[in-house]
Amino acid sequence: MNFWGIINFKLLLDVLFALGFGLLLFSRVKEQRTLWLLRGYLFLVSSAWFIQRYASLPLTSKLIDAVVLACSLSLAILWQGELRRLMELLGTGRLAVLLGNPPKEFRATSTTITQLVDTAGKLSQNRRGALIVVDLGSDLRPEDFLYSGTKIEAQLSTDLLINLFATDTPLHDGAVLVKGNKIISAGVILPLSRQGISRYGTRHLAALGITERFDRCICIVVSEETGTLSLANQGKLERPITSSRLQELLAKLIGNQNSMGSNKVSLSKNVLSQKTDSDDNIITDINKKESEKSEIFINKKD
Repeated sequence: MNFWGIINFKLLLDVLFALGFGLLLFSRVKEQRTLWLLRGYLFLVSSAWFIQRYASLPLTSKLIDAVVLACSLSLAILWQGELRRLMELLGTGRLAVLLGNPPKEFRATSTTITQLVDTAGKLSQNRRGALIVVDLGSDLRPEDFLYSGTKIEAQLSTDLLINLFATDTPLHDGAVLVKGNKIISAGVILPLSRQGISRYGTRHLAALGITERFDRCICIVVSEETGTLSLANQGKLERPITSSRLQELLAKLIGNQNSMGSNKVSLSKNVLSQKTDSDDNIITDINKKESEKSEIFINKKD
C-alpha cells in the first residue's frame, strides 16, 4: 500500500492553512465577548465544511450554509471598524502590526510624565481644550490620520504644549502627536469613533478612534467646556480623572517602558562589575602563587 497515495496533500494544506489563520485570529483578539463570537463562527464554518465533504446531508448542508451566511453578514456589521482597519493595514503593507510583532523601543526621560501631567493640569484649570496623542510604539504614520497636521519636531516641554493649544493659534483645534521626548506634529485631525456619539464630544471621539485602531498609543483629552481630564487607551475612555490619577495611569503605561530599559542597563552593569571582580580575584590569586613560589625558591637557595 502506498502511504503517500493515501494522504491528500491538498486537504492537508487546506487544514494547515485554516488552523494557522484561526490561531492568528485568536492571538489578536483580546476582548472576551469577541472571542466567544469568533469561536462560535469558526465552529459553524468547520461544521459546514465537514458536512459538505464527508456527509451526504444536502438539506442540513444548505441550512448550515444559510446560518453561516447570516452570521458572516452580522459579524461584518459588528466588526466593520476592525475590517476597515485590516484593509488599511493590508493596503499600506504593514503586516508586522497584524502579526503582533514586538513594539519599537520607546524612549522617554523621567520628566516626560511630569510635563504631560503639568500641561494637562494647567489646560484643565484654564478650561482650554486639548488632545495629546502619545505614541508608545505603534509607529504612527501620516496616512493613519485624516490630516497629518504641521510638523514640529521639537523637544517636549510644558510651555510649548500650552502655546500649541492657545485659542489664538491655528493649530489648537487639532491633536498634538508626541513620541518619546519629542513633539512630532500639531494640528492633527484624527479619525472619529462610532461608539458613544451622543455622549462624547469631538475630541473624545477622536481619542477613542485612534486608540481603537492602535493599541500602543494613548490619548490625553482636556474638555473645553468643563475642563475635565480623560485618558483613552485601547478604545476605552476613563473620565473624569484627576491630575494625580492621570499621573498614576501614565506611570503604568509609560513608566514600564523606562523601567524595562533601566533594568537592562542595571543588569549589564552588574554583569560587568561581577566580571571585573572575578578578574581582580584571578589576578590576586596569581600574585599570591608567584610570591609563594619565590619564597620557596629563596628558602631552597639558603
